[in-house]
Amino acid sequence: MSLIVFPAIDLKDGQVVRLAEGDMARATVYGDDPAAQAAIFAEAGADHLHVVDLDGAFAGRAVNADAVEAIIRGFPGKVQVGGGIRDRAAVDRWLGLGVDRVVIGSAALDDPEFVKQAARDLPGRIVVGVDARDGMVATHGWADVSDVPVVELAQRFADVGVAALLFTDVGRDGLLKGCNVDATVRLARHTRIPVIASGGVADLGDILELARNASEGIEGVITGRALYDGRLDLRAALSVARG
Repeated sequence: MSLIVFPAIDLKDGQVVRLAEGDMARATVYGDDPAAQAAIFAEAGADHLHVVDLDGAFAGRAVNADAVEAIIRGFPGKVQVGGGIRDRAAVDRWLGLGVDRVVIGSAALDDPEFVKQAARDLPGRIVVGVDARDGMVATHGWADVSDVPVVELAQRFADVGVAALLFTDVGRDGLLKGCNVDATVRLARHTRIPVIASGGVADLGDILELARNASEGIEGVITGRALYDGRLDLRAALSVARG
């Protein structure tokens, strides 16, 4: 089975950044033209993008909408967007702008009925963000850690039309420690919903290991800092992921 590689564009104040462990105070700026960055990824062969409105994740509403719209206009492939999507109006707005899928994180815990109804109404368009810190679900820009285990949250959304689960190990995100493949596979084995791995991808070895486990139910992998720091070549990653 092939693996989708989602290059990540995280937006803060209209700039392309990467955070360490989801901490807004530990942001590294990689550029001030998100649409140009998307074009670079497209040129390397990417046909999917993962875009996060980091300010929106904390504000609970779209903050970097102009930058996201510019990315959508210029990127020829599919774009999934997350960050601050907490009601149906936000979902419909992003989809109306041409986003392929929206990622809903905090609301999956806070307002699960909204998420389930959106998934039923829009099959294949809703991705549930399952962010974990020490196996427990983290929400609201990862500022809060709940007492809900990751697997339990995932199982709440079985059979409602959710496109995928986006699993992020917060403790590894942006640190190049290596993807938590074991935890990703464990989650995939406990649900029939495809899982996207995220957090800590360090090099081509992570992509290879996830590709080897794609048959367990792993749909794709999100990578950011490793690409920006030059530790991971996108063309090589896409080649390995596609088999």
